Amino acid sequence: MSRRSSVIPGFGLSLGYAAFYASLIVFIPLAFLFAKAMTLTWSEFWATVLDPQAVASYRLSLGAAFIGALINLVFGFVVAWVLVRYDFFGKKIVDALVDLPFALPTAVAGIALTALYAPQGWIGQWLTPLGIKVAYTPLGVIVALTFIGLPFVVRTVQPVLEELEREIEEAAASLGANRWHIFQRILLPALLPALLTGFALAFARAVGEYGSVVFISGNMPFRTEITPLLIVSKLEQYNYAGAAALAVVLLTFSFVLLLLINFLQHWSSKRAGA
Repeated sequence: MSRRSSVIPGFGLSLGYAAFYASLIVFIPLAFLFAKAMTLTWSEFWATVLDPQAVASYRLSLGAAFIGALINLVFGFVVAWVLVRYDFFGKKIVDALVDLPFALPTAVAGIALTALYAPQGWIGQWLTPLGIKVAYTPLGVIVALTFIGLPFVVRTVQPVLEELEREIEEAAASLGANRWHIFQRILLPALLPALLTGFALAFARAVGEYGSVVFISGNMPFRTEITPLLIVSKLEQYNYAGAAALAVVLLTFSFVLLLLINFLQHWSSKRAGA
């Protein structure tokens, strides 16, 4: 029997191209980032990354990114559920608007959010009398990171919801399962890998966000200054090694969290398939 020729090249050639492309786009730039940071002595490196201003920026960048990703995890699931399970007037418009943060330049998003949430803005003018200040506070950073991260969760969960068979939920309901048990035992195991992936993508996107945050945060050291802004400041001072050192810290934190999320995703997929 003759072997059918595959349209895709063989494993060796495909692996070679994949490794070359990944090295060119990802691994080599990251390696040079670490190499640049290592031009500092150990004392200079630790003095740079453990500077109180840098530590405050880590806390804000990572904390706001994590909170924003958690918010998107919940409300992104709700948006995806509504778009998949219900038909309503303007559904296609809402579906298109979900992708707006993808297409919108981040600087434009930052200006728009600042105009909305500033003390005299359309929304800010109603929040200020209640003692809620969004613009130029850490809350404004969370709002900006939530805005840019929403599509990642929605677009990750939406295809999985579309493939779920409603007959299984109906069968469970006919056997006496309430809505909570249906969600906990049927929907959540199937959706958990997609939810974790969406969370990871939203978090990774938020950690490195600069354009939309720089306008609404106010960039006050120790209060609303994010790490990407501190990196840009060091680049403007021609302190390339210091900027690389801060980038290495941010990259390490992000990689560890993403590795943990991937482990949880693998565990949930294995458990669901068992």
